[in-house]
Amino acid sequence: MDTRQAPAREPGEVFGSGFTLFADMLLVGLLTTVACLPVLTAPAAFATASATLRGTMRGEPVQAGAYVRGLRARLTARTLAAGLVPPLLALVLLVDAALVRGTLPGAGAMALALALLALGAAVVGLRATALEAPYRLSVREALVRTVADPRGTLLLAAAVLLAAVLAWAMPLMVPLLPGPLAFAATVVDLRSS
Repeated sequence: MDTRQAPAREPGEVFGSGFTLFADMLLVGLLTTVACLPVLTAPAAFATASATLRGTMRGEPVQAGAYVRGLRARLTARTLAAGLVPPLLALVLLVDAALVRGTLPGAGAMALALALLALGAAVVGLRATALEAPYRLSVREALVRTVADPRGTLLLAAAVLLAAVLAWAMPLMVPLLPGPLAFAATVVDLRSS
């Protein structure tokens, strides 16, 4: 017979402390989805999500007000300019994908190259938003970390692919996906630091 006792729960806590980080990650995912609706704010929203999840790992509670204050602090001209990159990249990829669907020679190789380009851009973008430096997005530093940490890069690529599969298989999960992606980027950044 096991005589170990379960850890005591806080008053009002339903699931225990092990579930708290998961619930915080999902809340951050919802807040990030809402913050990403104006597309230009996506880099600042993901950077805020990463910073919020770092705070959660230090024992700070996730609060919507704190998230909004962090988001406002990160909404600078630089992050808004960085917010132009994902829609422009998506536009280029859509045009290229339309061309690949044609009967051009080498269409299969080009389709693979486009998929790898999109995956690489997502990984570098997540790394850039997960940097701990406050209110700063550095693509150069993200590229250096992407190349210097191949294991972390593969982990982030797997997270992006899993998020894409989940978005395709269960579209209702899309509002929650930014949380796990920000969490993956944050954890990869913490382990490589």
